[in-house]
Amino acid sequence: MSIKKLGHVGIYAQDFEAMRDFYTQVVGLQIADEAPNAVFMTSNPDREHHELVIFRSESPEQRTCVQQISFSCEHLEDVVQYYQRFKQEGVRFRSVTSHGNAVGLYFYDPEGNVCEVYWTTPWQAHQPYAVAVDLTRQLDEVKRLIEQDVRVYGETGHRDPESFMRQKAELAAQGIRV
Repeated sequence: MSIKKLGHVGIYAQDFEAMRDFYTQVVGLQIADEAPNAVFMTSNPDREHHELVIFRSESPEQRTCVQQISFSCEHLEDVVQYYQRFKQEGVRFRSVTSHGNAVGLYFYDPEGNVCEVYWTTPWQAHQPYAVAVDLTRQLDEVKRLIEQDVRVYGETGHRDPESFMRQKAELAAQGIRV
């Protein structure tokens, strides 16, 4: 027996309609099936019926506590497009992070769950590796800087908290909610 991949995640929503609209209209998932108390969403209906299911909460106690919900992107350009879309939609950002082996744009859904859209890099880094990334730079430069940093710090689990402090200030200066 072996697990091939994570199939789907189900979460409760206090504001079911707002969560459905956010994940379809802002994140871009497609509705595969819907019932009055559940919506089944996918990034690709030909490949997977659903990857995320949102259930209407029946009571205030019925809440979901997740560390994060992550969506894989094919290219770094996809992450940049989400950066622009989320900025336009007023989505609250947490950070844009290089993990050496991936670049993740972390954001919050309407109920405060941490989410991520990420691109897997060709490099490897010991985790927890975390350095802030500026997606307003040219993508070739972004990739070069990540590769350079991984060559120096990839074996160490390097974390650069100062880069995230600078990033928060830069994001706020651009009018992005952090």
